[in-house]
Order: sequence, then C-alpha cells, then structure tokens
Amino acid sequence: MGIRVSKVSAIEILDSRGRPTLATSMTTDAGLLTSAAVPSGASTGTREAFELRDGDITRFEGLGVLDAVENVNGEIADALVGREFAHLSELDELLIQLDGSTNKSRLGANAIVGVSIAAARACAMSDGLELWEYLRPNGVTARLPVPHFNVINGGAHAQNSLDFQEFMIAPLGAPSLAEAVRAGAEIYMKLRGVLRAKRYETGLGDEGGFAPDVSRPEEVLALLVNAIEEAGYTADRSGVAIAMDPAASEFYRDGRYHVAGESLTSTEMITWYEELTTNYPVWLLEDGLAESDWAGWKVLESRLGDTIELVGDDILCTNPSIIAEAISENIANAALIKVNQIGTVTETLEAMKLCRDAGWAQFVSHRSGETGDAFIADLSVGSGCGHLKSGAPARGERTAKYNRLLEIDTAHVLTYGMAR
Repeated sequence: MGIRVSKVSAIEILDSRGRPTLATSMTTDAGLLTSAAVPSGASTGTREAFELRDGDITRFEGLGVLDAVENVNGEIADALVGREFAHLSELDELLIQLDGSTNKSRLGANAIVGVSIAAARACAMSDGLELWEYLRPNGVTARLPVPHFNVINGGAHAQNSLDFQEFMIAPLGAPSLAEAVRAGAEIYMKLRGVLRAKRYETGLGDEGGFAPDVSRPEEVLALLVNAIEEAGYTADRSGVAIAMDPAASEFYRDGRYHVAGESLTSTEMITWYEELTTNYPVWLLEDGLAESDWAGWKVLESRLGDTIELVGDDILCTNPSIIAEAISENIANAALIKVNQIGTVTETLEAMKLCRDAGWAQFVSHRSGETGDAFIADLSVGSGCGHLKSGAPARGERTAKYNRLLEIDTAHVLTYGMAR
C-alpha cells in the first residue's frame, strides 16, 4: 500500500552509555505513528557512515546531536512531508540523494537511519504486516536466530586489561529460542559465581558482560567453559559454543598486533587463533584481524574458513560495495550487520542479499551505545540470518531485543536455529 508522510520529527535522548542520540517519529496521512531510537558504536570502523555530533564542548563534552535533530526536523521533514512512497526503498533513496555525500556526513547517518527505521515500521503497519514480515525478502524463510550473549567485555567496552573486546556464549544446540535464552541467562548467573569464587570483580562493561581484570583470552575461555559446565550444559559446538570478537583494529599499530603484552604479526595472530579454536569450543571469530590487514584476512580465511565462521565488522561496515569487494577477494565468510553502520534499512538489506547470494553468513548486531529499540530483533527474524548478538542477557536495552524475539516466537510458528 505504501505511505504518505504527514510529519517527521526528532528529539535528543540518551543511549545506554549516557551519551546523546536521536529518537525519531513519523506520522502518515492514514494516522499511523511510528518511532525509532538510534544506537551508537564505540569500536567503529573508519568507513562507517558518518555519525553527526555537534562538537559544542559546553554540552555533553561535544557529543550532542542537536544538529542531527535539526536536520530531521528541518531539511529531511521538508523533503518527506506530503510525499507518497510505494515502498521503503523509495524513501531511503530520497534520503541518500538528499544527503548527497558518500558517507552521509552532510545530514548525519544518525539522523538518516532514525528516519529510515521509523519509515520501515510505518510501511509495515500500512501493509498490515509485522515488521519482520515486511523486512523479509522474497524467497527467504523467516527464522528465529540463535542469540549470542556477550558475557565478558574487554577492549573499548570495558575498563580492564583485556584487549579482546567480546566473549559470547552461543547455545547452538538449544532446541528452541526459549531454551536458548534460558541457557544464556543461567550461564550468565553461574558465571558471576565463578568469577567471585576466583576473586575477580564482577562489574559490567558497556554491553552488560562482566569485566574481570584478566589479560589473556585463554583465561576467559577457561572461565566460560567452567560456567557453561557448572550451569549443566555441554561446552562444545553441539551444545553451548563460544564466539569471540577481538576487535583487532583497536590494537593494531605499525603493522603489528599489540595484544596481551605481546607484539604479533598477522601470521602469529592466525596461529594463535588456530590454537584457541582447537583447545576451546570457539565456533565464530569476528574481526580477528584489523580492517586494513586485507592480506592477513586472506590467509586467515584460507586457514580457518573451513572450520569456523569468520565475521567481518570493521573491515566491511555493512557496506554493499565493500562487501562485494571482500567476496570477490575471498575475505572472511560472513558479515556483521549493523544498520547504523550504513545508514538506511534498504542498504542494510542489500548488504545481506549480497552475502546470501555469495553463500556468506550474516550476523545481526547491536551497538555498545544502545536504546530500548528492538528493530534488530525483527531484522534478524525477517532476514533469516540465523544469529543475532545484543549483549548480555541483562540490562534493559540488551534484553529488549531478546524479549522481542520471545514475543515473535510466542505469536508465530517459525523455524529456529542457524541457517546452514
């Protein structure tokens, strides 16, 4: 049916780290009212769409987003109000053309993506569909994803000495979404006790995971295996597996990886990953090498690509043109999907289609600065991607996504699990 826009607006709100972000709303001539809240990343790729900040050091240390808010209330609203759009792609294309830059730096990707998500919800409501149904591409089977819970934080997400950024538990063997969520929550609770018994602090990082002051990934992996087993589960790829996001760009300097007190070459990092994935039930490695180390990524894919999922985040930035290049050069075998990295829902779906057509996996993700908006839960279901990460099974902005999945699961009979 499409929509005719009658109002678009935005306000400045706070994300889960206490930093400003945008909440946008859209009203249609049919009286539909939708909204969206925009996430923000801490560990970001250099080729991400541009997040517009005010730079006024007298407000929020320069992190305010009043300029982006004004761009929504002014130029974007002027362009959309009174216009009719048959499909979301038409509206998103207008936003891209209106901005006119290569990385959405003029109006701000944070302004544009909030409008795009609100518009996606309006289009779904206009067509009488749930959001995940509207986002489902033709020929794709909707699927409830395996949740990947970030239970130990390091790197840019925590104030500890752990260079690797995320350690996730993935209940690959759970028979249902509800059982997967239960496993994640039970292991998270057990992990707190394991850490306390070893006299580690149990403070939390940005994404709700614990932030013990350890430096070696091996220590973390052993702690996770302990917690998984103490919670009554099996720590392996047919039970509860582990996923890692070192976010290697954060510790890559002068052609070497400065990590855990060592200075390593790409080859030495890859050998280390081979050891970790052999000795522990690690099934997925995200950003194992830096975004600029394409030569290293090719070697990583040749040595580990047949045994684990190798996910590109900073190196790909949910950008269809970069993903197409990476596919042609055999870089990685999966892409992390973050809507605000590219700036519109339509471009996000295009990136995911490129991955599907090439046989790559897609791993839908939150950001470290989050809100209660659960858009990515619907995106993960509609895209049939098979896995989603939204932080720990704790804190409202994280559990909002998992709880939305449970709502969808309760209301619909859908396939659950990894898309293999």
